[in-house]
Amino acid sequence: MGSTVDPIRFVFDSFALIGYLENEPFAGSIQDILRSARQKQCRLFLHAIHLGEAYYITRREKGPQNADLAYIRIKRFPLTFIETIDETLLLKAASLKADYPISYADAFAAAVAIIHDAALLTGDPEFKPLARKANLAIHWLKR
Repeated sequence: MGSTVDPIRFVFDSFALIGYLENEPFAGSIQDILRSARQKQCRLFLHAIHLGEAYYITRREKGPQNADLAYIRIKRFPLTFIETIDETLLLKAASLKADYPISYADAFAAAVAIIHDAALLTGDPEFKPLARKANLAIHWLKR
């Protein structure tokens, strides 16, 4: 019997989601990752906090209809959708927020990535200190 290898893992933050939907220069890279996930070559994670963040930003900037379309589109992505905050996630995110100058939502993105041994998909420079000091793997997206 052959051995199985865990696929590469990525966590979306709102930067990656919104940039993909708005066709930022890195959208092709995200498309490749989504294709790989559909082919079971990698695994993707998204916490409800970041879906909500993408929704409210899209709604504020482009209106409710576009926000609804973005929400539907994101929910169709081939990913593991995390809807809860268990104690492990709560304490990891809160510790990151306490130790680094990041938003609370960003602390959750980093915590999900650390807990799931995944790389965070982002281009948000707010994460640079965490990459160096908090053992956070980051797949940097460039605009």
